[in-house]
Amino acid sequence: MKQSNLYSEILGRGFAWIDAGTNQSYLDASNFVYTIEKRQGLKISCPEEIAFKKGWISSEKLFDLSQRFIKSDYGKYLL
Repeated sequence: MKQSNLYSEILGRGFAWIDAGTNQSYLDASNFVYTIEKRQGLKISCPEEIAFKKGWISSEKLFDLSQRFIKSDYGKYLL
């Protein structure tokens, strides 16, 4: 703050800040993410999906990346 390098931003709807500084809060955060993903059918912070939606990778590249995880639910999600 003294160096005037502090930056803050108000997060809008759809954002959640979850403290995970204790074992219990880490478990709470994990359960929260699990519940959201299960109910919405979407992954939270999926790097490959973000890269695809931002236009940083092609659908062919996304397909190639999904093959690395094809035997898991994550790989099926990427497909």
